[in-house]
Amino acid sequence: MSDEFEDMGPVDYLVIEFPGNRMTGKGLPLLLDLVDRGIIRILDLSFVQKDADGTVVGVELRDIDADGELDLTVFEGSSSGLLGEDDLAEAGTALEAGNSAGIIVYENLWAAPLARELRRGGAQLVAGGRIPVQALLASLDAVEEAGGSAAV
Repeated sequence: MSDEFEDMGPVDYLVIEFPGNRMTGKGLPLLLDLVDRGIIRILDLSFVQKDADGTVVGVELRDIDADGELDLTVFEGSSSGLLGEDDLAEAGTALEAGNSAGIIVYENLWAAPLARELRRGGAQLVAGGRIPVQALLASLDAVEEAGGSAAV
């Protein structure tokens, strides 16, 4: 394994759905802040749209900003080649027809030193996951309704 990969932090991806293809850009400053502070490194950023008939098509960054209000030029060239057409099609299966999504593949730079040392000690990540906030809230509500308490 090359030193470059040996030093990498965990890599995650997100598929963020935009109902009705409405991308307001409200989260962009926060995403850029994470990059600027060295918390994450964006490896790939792609967009897809799911047509009414269920067809999933890739969308170019320059095609997203038709009204001139959403500036995504800072992300042009954010492509490591990790995302292929099959990945975009798979991401599209999670979308409702008439919606679009951004697919972000990012390295967790904040965890790179820990991951590097664990690898050097022979450890390896064998499982991972993410709990959606909605599922967490539903679980906490269920505990509360049952009269219990949950440690958070």
